[in-house]
Amino acid sequence: MKTQNPTPAVLWQNEKENTIRCKLCSHRCLIPEDKLGFCSVRKNINSQLYSLNYDKVCAANPDPIEKKPLFHFQPGTQSFSIACIGCNFRCSFCQNWQISQAPINGTGIDGQPISPQQIIKSALAANCSSIAYTYTEPTIFMELCNDCGILAKENGLSNVFVSNGYETKEAVDFAKNWLDGINIDLKAFTDDYYKKLCKARLQPVLDTIKYIAQETNIWMEITTLIIPGENDSNDELKQIADFIVNSAGPDTPWHISRFFPQYKYDKAPPTPLKTLENAAEIGRSAGLRYIYIGNIPSDQYQNTFCYKCGSLLIERTGYTVLSNNLKNSRCPDCDSHIAGYQL
Repeated sequence: MKTQNPTPAVLWQNEKENTIRCKLCSHRCLIPEDKLGFCSVRKNINSQLYSLNYDKVCAANPDPIEKKPLFHFQPGTQSFSIACIGCNFRCSFCQNWQISQAPINGTGIDGQPISPQQIIKSALAANCSSIAYTYTEPTIFMELCNDCGILAKENGLSNVFVSNGYETKEAVDFAKNWLDGINIDLKAFTDDYYKKLCKARLQPVLDTIKYIAQETNIWMEITTLIIPGENDSNDELKQIADFIVNSAGPDTPWHISRFFPQYKYDKAPPTPLKTLENAAEIGRSAGLRYIYIGNIPSDQYQNTFCYKCGSLLIERTGYTVLSNNLKNSRCPDCDSHIAGYQL
C-alpha cells in the first residue's frame, strides 16, 4: 500500500498527540501517526495527511452520461470516466469491489500515474462533454478530482460525481465551484441497513442530499438499489420517496435499480420486476416527476416524459438517446419546464 510520491491531502486538521482529524468524509477519522483512515488511502505521515491514491488511476475511458446514471444532465453526451483505488464504504454487495475494496482485501493500491492534463486531453479527444469521477467513491480521491475539475472547467468541460453521499459539508463546499452534477446512492432508509451492509450511517447521507439540494447549484439525481428482504418494504420505499420530494424536490430524478448478487452478498435473488414497478408507483404517488428503472432488459422505463401532459421527451434504448424532443428545456406540447442541466 505504498506510493512513491504521496500527495498532500486536503481537508484535515492536526489534533493532540500527533493525530490528524480528516474532514473529507463523514467518518471524520481520527488518524494516529503512521496509520490510515477508514478508506485505507489516506495516511498520517509525520503529522501531515497524505493521499496514497492520487497517482493510482485504475480506470479512464469514455462512457455515456446515462450510464452514471444521469438522465437529466447533458443527455446523449459522453463523459470521460476516471477512478482511483479505494472507498470509504464496505458494501457487501459492491459491483466494483475489485477496485473499491482492494486496499482492505490485501491487493494494495494499484493504478497508473495519469496527470490531470492527460485526462482532460483524452476527454477532449474522445469528444466528451464532461469528466465523471466514478466506479469507486470520488470523495476519497478528491485531490485528483479537484485538479481535474478546475482544469476541465477551463477547457469547457463539466464535472460529475457518482457518489455514496458521505461527503462532509466542508467537502461539498470545497468542490462546489467546479462540480456540476452528482448522482448519490440513497441505499436505504434505516441506519441498521447502512451499519450492517455498508459499515456506515444513514444520517450523513441524508444531510449531504439536503445540503446539495438546498445550498448549492449542483444538479443531483438519486439512485436506490433495491435488495429483496433488505430495503424493499412499502414503508421504507415511501420514506425514501417522501424524503426526496421534501428535501431535494419533486424534480429530482429517482433511479430505481435492480439488484443482482455481487461480491459477498448472496442472500437475495435478483429483484423481481414487480417490486421495481411497485417502487416506481410509490415514487409517483409521493410526487416525484421523473422515475427510472435500471438494470433490466426492457427500455420502457428509461424514457423521459413530461410530468404534466405525458408527452415523450427523451427516448432511450439502453444508454443511447434515440431522440430528444425538448425545446430549450421545455416540453414542445405544453411548454412545461423540464428540470435538468443543459437538456
